[in-house]
Amino acid sequence: MTIVDNYKSIFQKIQRLSKNTSLIVVTKNQPIEKINSLINASHMSFGENRVQEASLKWKNLILNNKKLNLHLIGKLQSNKAKDAFEIFDYIHTLDNEKLALIFSKLEQNSKKKIKYFIQVNIANEPQKNGIEVCKVSNFIKYCICDLKLNIVGLMCLPPFDVDPSQYFKNLSDLAKENSLKELSMGMSNDYECAIRYGSTFVRVGSRIFS
Repeated sequence: MTIVDNYKSIFQKIQRLSKNTSLIVVTKNQPIEKINSLINASHMSFGENRVQEASLKWKNLILNNKKLNLHLIGKLQSNKAKDAFEIFDYIHTLDNEKLALIFSKLEQNSKKKIKYFIQVNIANEPQKNGIEVCKVSNFIKYCICDLKLNIVGLMCLPPFDVDPSQYFKNLSDLAKENSLKELSMGMSNDYECAIRYGSTFVRVGSRIFS
């Protein structure tokens, strides 16, 4: 099967499971030629893990196609925030006050408004990034009320190699408690489970490009 065949198969499966879930095709380490094959198939939402790689690959593509939406789904260092602001439409990994403040200042000097997901360390794993569950509500209020950021939802990475159901449910409940409509959860190996718990954005790469 071709990349486009893989993409269409997954896209159709997502559509059968939920009409409210968008597919973000993760293009980390993928060449322009493969990305173009999906753009030519009318897919417009893509995810990148690293700002520098995204800038090199996407600047010209975005100039030539205003319908493209680019999502940052990897850890963001504060010194890359300005570059991220320039190229991305969505940030899925907002996870600290310093970053939030930087984006607020960037937006004050620009007409651009980004859509943000707050990354939650849903299982309180010490090796993972994200806001602690007990601090999420206060961080949301700080970002929305004090900094005027457009916080649209929550994002998580459940523990590896376990049933993610409980973690997806917990994130869904947390979003409802804070009146947030969007959920960024689910990747190649667990996106179907994530959709069952209300995910509105799934991030799939390896299943498409393998």
